[in-house]
Amino acid sequence: MGSPAETKRRVAFVLIDGLGDVSIPKFGCKTPLQAANVPNLDAIASAGVNGLMDPVEVGLGCGSDTAHLSLLGYDPRVYYRGRGAFESMGAGLAMSPGDIAFKSNFATLDEKTGIVTSRRADRHFEEEGPILCSALDRMKLPSFPEYEVRVRYATEHRCGVVVKGPRLSGNISGTDPLKDNRLLLEAKALDDTDEARHTATVVNELSREISKILVSHPLNAKRLAEGKNVANVVLLRGCGIRIKVPPFEKKHGLWPCMVAPTKIIAGLGLSLDIDILEAPGATGDYRTLLTSKATAIAKALSAPSQTCPSVFVPGEDEHKPGRTDGYDFGFLHIKAIDDAGHDKATVFKVKGLEAVDQAIGQLAKLLWQIESTGNFQYFICVTGDHSTPVEYGDHSFEPVPFTICQLKDFVDAVGGESIVLETSLDPFPLPTVEAGEDLNEDIALEEGGKCKQVQSFSGDSVFEFNEIAAARGSLGRFPGGEMMGIIKRFLKLSA
Repeated sequence: MGSPAETKRRVAFVLIDGLGDVSIPKFGCKTPLQAANVPNLDAIASAGVNGLMDPVEVGLGCGSDTAHLSLLGYDPRVYYRGRGAFESMGAGLAMSPGDIAFKSNFATLDEKTGIVTSRRADRHFEEEGPILCSALDRMKLPSFPEYEVRVRYATEHRCGVVVKGPRLSGNISGTDPLKDNRLLLEAKALDDTDEARHTATVVNELSREISKILVSHPLNAKRLAEGKNVANVVLLRGCGIRIKVPPFEKKHGLWPCMVAPTKIIAGLGLSLDIDILEAPGATGDYRTLLTSKATAIAKALSAPSQTCPSVFVPGEDEHKPGRTDGYDFGFLHIKAIDDAGHDKATVFKVKGLEAVDQAIGQLAKLLWQIESTGNFQYFICVTGDHSTPVEYGDHSFEPVPFTICQLKDFVDAVGGESIVLETSLDPFPLPTVEAGEDLNEDIALEEGGKCKQVQSFSGDSVFEFNEIAAARGSLGRFPGGEMMGIIKRFLKLSA
């Protein structure tokens, strides 16, 4: 191994969106994370230090955007200006000061009653979404010809919408009723300024003109003939402006990169000057290729010894090369577990967590192969941004487990280098779950799998990664705003 002065210390940070949950009777009052077979996550917990983390503060249910800001060290009460800018920038729309943007859904509207019958026209909208976005992009507002409207497809039923022009305010409400079978709302000013009132008027005309274009689009006629929900309205919510914040590298002294096909998270990263890496096949939904994400992060953390993945640039057709010297902090975002919570897909959340565990094993192998050269020292950190209990189908306020360890201790905890190097790097899809399928009562490791941890290997007394075990960890319970400080302190103490 190289000398400590020559060795670069770098962090693989895995954020499992919607990770936390509550005990479920059908699992013997275990949480999905307790019920899942996750030997790699257990080994990280066994090899390192653990705690329970409230993403923002105790008792506060939060969105992914505010939670991510908090975890990365940016107080959302100071820096949060609506999620629309994050979604739109992540979708590829460049934003300038004064522009406003919305996190938007293609939805189904009953034109006679004005009721939104389905806030998601179709979760699988990958073919139709770009076509409809193209029809809406650069549309004109009859009463406000001086404004430019940009629309770009994001993922699933989502798109980003940006409005450019004079006298715009981000301090307005949206048109999304937030639940099915409620009236489509009108945007309203949230303060007593002329700019906010004017912006609400512009946005309400935008909503109406979008529906006119969608209603007459032949794609919707085809969907109607096929008995599918039509996408005849775009729900505009989370009006926001681009935030101005200290760049992540200046704040923490670590060069950051991110793999985040989920557009709102990618846009948030761009707002913090975090490079967004390309990972082929990573989609930000149930179809995502976790192996591709792990490979992209491993390459980014190993540069300059390997070629770094290219970096996404909003508003440009070309991608730029990644940082020549590589990155110190690789952020791997995984969305599918949160989707399982929202969809109340109890069995899939368990199986999805097992797939995430498999991908973390692949990441560990890739990093260990690089660390063995003597140029790098790696750390693996895993946590969530909030709880999305499958019993609730929405975000909740329960804390999430947090764990961090040195890679070399993880290798020892799973049984040594030979075990790690046996890990297959073949890509694999997320599991499918048939209707009515349940888990086996005895959730045992497959033959040849890693041994389940039965005692702590090093660090604190925790040897499992779940909400209950983490409460025994040496870090105790802490707010998300302290997370980056904990990570940096762990790196320093491990030098």
